[in-house]
Amino acid sequence: MVSQEQRRRQLAREKFLRQQQRRTDARRKARMRNAVIASALGVVLIGSLALYTTGVLKDDDKTNAGAEVTQSASPSKAPDPCDKPAAGKVKSETWKKEPAMTIDKSADYTMKLATTCGDIDIALKASAAPHTVNSFNFLAGKGYFDHTTCHRLTTNGIYVLQCGDPTGSGSGGPGYTIPDENLKDKSLKDNIYPAGTVAMANTGQPGSGGSQFFLVYQDSQLPPSYTPFGTVSEAGMTVLKKIADAGESTGAGDGAPNATVVINKATVTKS
Repeated sequence: MVSQEQRRRQLAREKFLRQQQRRTDARRKARMRNAVIASALGVVLIGSLALYTTGVLKDDDKTNAGAEVTQSASPSKAPDPCDKPAAGKVKSETWKKEPAMTIDKSADYTMKLATTCGDIDIALKASAAPHTVNSFNFLAGKGYFDHTTCHRLTTNGIYVLQCGDPTGSGSGGPGYTIPDENLKDKSLKDNIYPAGTVAMANTGQPGSGGSQFFLVYQDSQLPPSYTPFGTVSEAGMTVLKKIADAGESTGAGDGAPNATVVINKATVTKS
C-alpha cells in the first residue's frame, strides 16, 4: 500500500516532469519562430538590395548601385557570342555646352549602332525628345560613340544594356547635360519601360543626362525619370537578347556583359 508521503512525492515528480516538458516545448517553438523570423528578414534584405540595385540607372561621377551588392562566386562564363571589335580608338573630346539645335523636329530620324554583336537600329523620337535626339545626332557625327563598350548589363529586376560612356566606367559624359524630356510618353504605363525602349541614364537628379543611355530588352519597372527617346527594331531586339543570354560578369544581376559589346560605329540619319 502506497503511503501518503510516497503519493505526495509521486505527484510532485509528475508535476516537475510536466513543467520540464512544457519548457522543452516552449524552447522548441521559440527556435522555430526565430528561424521563420530570420528567414523572413533574409527575404526582406534580399528584396531591399534588389530594389536598391534596380532603382537607379546612373552616370556622370556616380557609383553604380551594383557595387553595394556582395558578389557571389563568379559563375562560369557562357561562350562570347560576339565578334572582335574593329580597329580604332575611343575619342576623349568633351564640350562645355549642349549643341545648338540643328535637327528638324518634324522629321524622322534613325540611329544605327553597328556593334560587335550585330546591328541595332533605333527609331528616334525627334518631336517628343528634340534635345536628346539633337545631342545624339551631334555626338554620333563627331564619332563620340565609336569603339566604346556597353559597360553594364542588368539581369535582375530591371533588364537593360547600358552604353554611351567612352570611359567604360559608368562615370563618363560629353561635358554637358541635357534636359529631361518625354517623361509622360504614352508607352510608359504603370512605371514600366517596355522591351524595346531606349532611354537616357542620369544621376538621379533632374536634367542630368549626358551621353549614357540604356536599351530595355525585357519589360522593366522603373520610375518615369529617364527620357525615352527611341525604340529598337525587331532585328535589334534579337541582338539584345543574344547579349542578355550571355549574362553578366558578377553573378549578382548587375555587371559588365559577358559578351564583348562594342559599338564599332554609331550613325544618325534623317529619313
